[in-house]
Amino acid sequence: MSQDATDIDLDAIQRRMDGAMNALKTEFSSLRTGRASAAILEPIMVESYGQMTPINQLGTVNVPEPRMVVINVWDKAMISKVERAIRDSGIGTNPVVDGPLIRLPIPELNEERRKQLSKVAAGYAENAKVAIRNVRRDGMDQIKKAKTAGMAEDDQKMWSEEVQDLTDKAIIAVDRQLDQKQHEIMQV
Repeated sequence: MSQDATDIDLDAIQRRMDGAMNALKTEFSSLRTGRASAAILEPIMVESYGQMTPINQLGTVNVPEPRMVVINVWDKAMISKVERAIRDSGIGTNPVVDGPLIRLPIPELNEERRKQLSKVAAGYAENAKVAIRNVRRDGMDQIKKAKTAGMAEDDQKMWSEEVQDLTDKAIIAVDRQLDQKQHEIMQV
């Protein structure tokens, strides 16, 4: 291998792809079926004073009963923004504002709701695939730069295959996780 090949950091590419997988796992955990869970709010971000903020940094999130999530919003000015973010998130529940509290009744999972959750899971998986492909593109760009800096064509081909192999494995893992989550959601 030429000296220029050391510029290609497969470990960094793998770490970034693993980061996309971990984000997907977090998003999938928010799609819990059955009992109410504070985790369903984790992927939801609220525009707060010019920046996107997770709901758990804007109030206290509790699960007082199996089919209810309650958010005690600390700043009264943020209540409507939190409510709107929940409504727009696609988690399939209608928030009920009660003073500083926002109550989220978790509906029973009927067939229609299961299909909705399955579509949300598919959207999360597609976002993870896009992130993985972006990492692949960055890796391929590194290889192109190394080629212009004098990397041999054989080395370029080998590194391109390595990056593509990492990408293929990550995409397969996303598809596998999506299949598992959709199976879990569709179980009655």
